[in-house]
Amino acid sequence: TFSPELVDFSIYIIDVAQGEKIPRKGGQGMIKSDFFIINKTDLAPYVGASLDQMAKDTEVFRGNHPFAFTNLKTDEGLEKVIEWIEHDVLLKGLT
Repeated sequence: TFSPELVDFSIYIIDVAQGEKIPRKGGQGMIKSDFFIINKTDLAPYVGASLDQMAKDTEVFRGNHPFAFTNLKTDEGLEKVIEWIEHDVLLKGLT
């Protein structure tokens, strides 16, 4: 089985097509991951998902922990993910 204690950093990714209710359900991957990504935001209108509601639900469970919406077909939101990796994982900018 997977043990979170064996990793230094974790990123948990879902896609909008899984449904708007996924963040509302919480779940250990979403809550305990270092970074949470909701991908395929372009599909929201086709599956009836509200990105605003998903953001609110994510904030309830994650508090101040970082998350991002992405559409990796167009690189939307990718910069935020890269910045988090560089800053928090690679410790870029520290002297």
